Amino acid sequence: MADLGAQAHILSIYLIPLVLAITMHEAAHALVADKLGDPTARQLGRVSLNPIVHVDPVGTFVLPGILLLSGSPFLFGWAKPVPVRFGYLHHPRRDMALVALAGPGINIVLAIAAAIARHGAVNVDGALGEWITGNLDAFVNVNVVLAVFNMLPLLPMDGGRVLNAILPPKLAWQHAKTERYGLLILLGLLFLGPLLGSIWGMRINLIDPILRPPVEFVFRWVYILTGWGDPLG
Repeated sequence: MADLGAQAHILSIYLIPLVLAITMHEAAHALVADKLGDPTARQLGRVSLNPIVHVDPVGTFVLPGILLLSGSPFLFGWAKPVPVRFGYLHHPRRDMALVALAGPGINIVLAIAAAIARHGAVNVDGALGEWITGNLDAFVNVNVVLAVFNMLPLLPMDGGRVLNAILPPKLAWQHAKTERYGLLILLGLLFLGPLLGSIWGMRINLIDPILRPPVEFVFRWVYILTGWGDPLG
């Protein structure tokens, strides 16, 4: 029962930050796409802060829940992708990169805002104060990791979109062909290590050495800008 209580407490702290971070991430993609000439997302109701139109049951709830309750060092997920029609954009390659950057960009802004708000939350006493500060800490953590995770240079991740936009056309065409394998590679990084580790009796985490350095770098700058927490803690 104690374990269940602890898990419920952790979920109560991370659920709201995770849903808000993913919702704002996708809404930012949709808004920037609309401003740059593609009305598709707006017509589908995706320029919205309503989580219901963005969340994906597996990516928003199941995967983060598994990672959280399994003690994963990183918590991340995804929502339903925002549809972008390349040909509608005013300057297709440049604008596709801007649309891709909008999601991680808003996550960094949200992390900084939550870190600033954290300073005021310490004045709230008791269990409510602990819950609020816990949520704000989780909001910083989730947004930083979500931003870095989405900037992995794999298609269909945002980082893959940006890389594709800046590559020379011939290389961009070859890179675009890798999109069919991107999610398989990502799932392999997430789950192959733990699977092999359970077979061999070892702890293997393939995603940690990839994500940790850039995550720590971003945390350090959030700390420098806001004075929030321990930059590596």
